[in-house]
Amino acid sequence: MTLLRLIDRLDEAALIASESVRLSRFTGSREQLAGSRIRRAQVLQYQGKLDEAYSELSHCVQEAETHEWVDLATLARENRGKVLFDQGNLDAALVDFTAAVFLREKSGASVDELESSLLAVAVIEKFIAARPLTR
Repeated sequence: MTLLRLIDRLDEAALIASESVRLSRFTGSREQLAGSRIRRAQVLQYQGKLDEAYSELSHCVQEAETHEWVDLATLARENRGKVLFDQGNLDAALVDFTAAVFLREKSGASVDELESSLLAVAVIEKFIAARPLTR
């Protein structure tokens, strides 16, 4: 699915992602279902369906954090942060990326693993600092 997304075959990626969600729903655990939904939301984001991707990821964040699936919560937060960034909602994106940093720290991530989340926070902070002041 990732390869299809990377080579811009998004319709095929969407079909596979939806099939993965369906199979996880019927044969997998709730944790596997959440992972499949996150991957489907990534495809939705690349298709430009940002509202759908946001909704899907919000459900995944809630479920993962409720069940303390730290790795999935981190992944869902990071992806939702990317969607929020694409929507221009920098403040909410910063919240998600910051939460991802704390979740990574909680899971004992290495410095290299933390680096991508910290970089996302720094980029969002630069965008926020650069936006014009409104009165």
